[in-house]
Amino acid sequence: MKAYFRQSMAWLHTWAGLVLGWVLFFMFLTGTAGYFDTEIDRWMQPEVPTAQASPATAQVADVALARLRAQAPQAERWLISLPADRNEPHLRIFWQPAKAADGSRAPNGNEQLDSVTGQPLAARATGGGQFLYRLHWRLHYLPTSASEWIVGLCTMFMLVALVTGIIVHKKIFTDFFTFRPGKGQRSWLDAHNVLSVVSLPFHLMITYSGLIFFAVTFMPLIVAAYYGPGDAGREAFNGELLERAGSAAPLAPLAPLLRKAQARWGEGRINAIDIRHPGDAKARILLRHVLDTPLRSSEVMVFDGASGALLEIQPALPSTAKAVRDVFLGLHEGLFAGPLLRGLYFLSGLTGTAMIATGLVLWAVKRRQRVEKAGGVPHFGLRLVERLNIGTVVGLPIGIAAYFWANRLLPLEMAERAAWEAHVLFIVWAVMLAHAAGRPAGRAWVEQFRLAAAAFMLLPLLNALTTDRHLGESLPAADWVLAGFDLTVLAMGLAFGWAARRIGRHGRHGRPASAPALPLPQSEVAR
Repeated sequence: MKAYFRQSMAWLHTWAGLVLGWVLFFMFLTGTAGYFDTEIDRWMQPEVPTAQASPATAQVADVALARLRAQAPQAERWLISLPADRNEPHLRIFWQPAKAADGSRAPNGNEQLDSVTGQPLAARATGGGQFLYRLHWRLHYLPTSASEWIVGLCTMFMLVALVTGIIVHKKIFTDFFTFRPGKGQRSWLDAHNVLSVVSLPFHLMITYSGLIFFAVTFMPLIVAAYYGPGDAGREAFNGELLERAGSAAPLAPLAPLLRKAQARWGEGRINAIDIRHPGDAKARILLRHVLDTPLRSSEVMVFDGASGALLEIQPALPSTAKAVRDVFLGLHEGLFAGPLLRGLYFLSGLTGTAMIATGLVLWAVKRRQRVEKAGGVPHFGLRLVERLNIGTVVGLPIGIAAYFWANRLLPLEMAERAAWEAHVLFIVWAVMLAHAAGRPAGRAWVEQFRLAAAAFMLLPLLNALTTDRHLGESLPAADWVLAGFDLTVLAMGLAFGWAARRIGRHGRHGRPASAPALPLPQSEVAR
């Protein structure tokens, strides 16, 4: 019975990983890259000056408020994001227009401002790192509801694959210390096991917490049961919004409110000023502080927007259930992490990406060897998996590199420039999938690895030719954000180059592979 159970779990582990493996690889890779969204934002907007020490909080808030009054005087909501930490190095404002009589609403607006002058920081239009961050759950071209269901189901499959993988590997700690290179299928299995075990707690945490994000999507009837069906019920669930009183009233000065918050939280701890219904007698001003723990929510001070009176202090932990939820979501986003922990998040994300990649390749390797031992011809499904592996495992990183190239090469005045950066990523990825489909598998691996090596290694050179924020400037100035990006992509290029050289060496010996370092039949070599 025990053997049958483990065999069933092995079957479930294999197919749960394969069926949606390419989507999971996409999610892990873009999510890992997006974890450094702020640093990528800065590289992709080289015109933005390095963040400097800001004036007093009250002065910065008044500068932002003046800009909001000029840009969106009739807005329903103003939000000021203060330059308090790494997650928001510059002053930024957001506004949400009021609904029109027909229920429609104009698009939200936002600007990044100079903390002293209040003028927008001139920079090229770009999706930046935020695009990559949103990509791992938003899937870009799909409607929000469709992407949430797809990503949620894939995350559930990932959790199933992790749990069944733990059950299957009865020697899980032995697997952690076992790697036999140059052994074909055995090497791929060892690599998959090591990558699975080394960051297993992170993989379990990031997958389970990702599922929590989609709890309402998967269980909408719970919301409807307590708050009613439709949009009205969802709005009530997300938080009761104050209605306008209908009579105008000037907004209370922010300085006294900020002093009260600083007395409670400390100097420089306020990171957001949320103003609901500005200019109305029922306006509310909400102050929030910097998140420096896994708890995703913070204590909120709520003031009357007209009188400035403190109405309430909303606790960060209103209930145990919400606290557990917020901790999981906070751990998933990792916004509280310092540089060292952020690096561990990044490395763990890379191991998760590699774990999925090795699992996909291992499936194809095992089945090709079975077919070859039986003297048969690989069926269409196997050939399809092999080509999808090449076009995704290597082709998607090439697409991301093309996204960075587009940032430097597209004309600055180009209409919808940020959108075209994204289009370039997907166009190049599609070309890589077509290339993988049209070339012998072994050659496709080598050619795409070589292209990936060139695409990443030449990025610092492209940066030097198109901007003055290159390694020659950033290293002497100890600007580790810009220098770190260039050095990271250079290291990635070297890694891809090493892989291309290793696979190419096997090809020169007459053993190119459908997976790196695994033999192909001579019929494939000759094509």
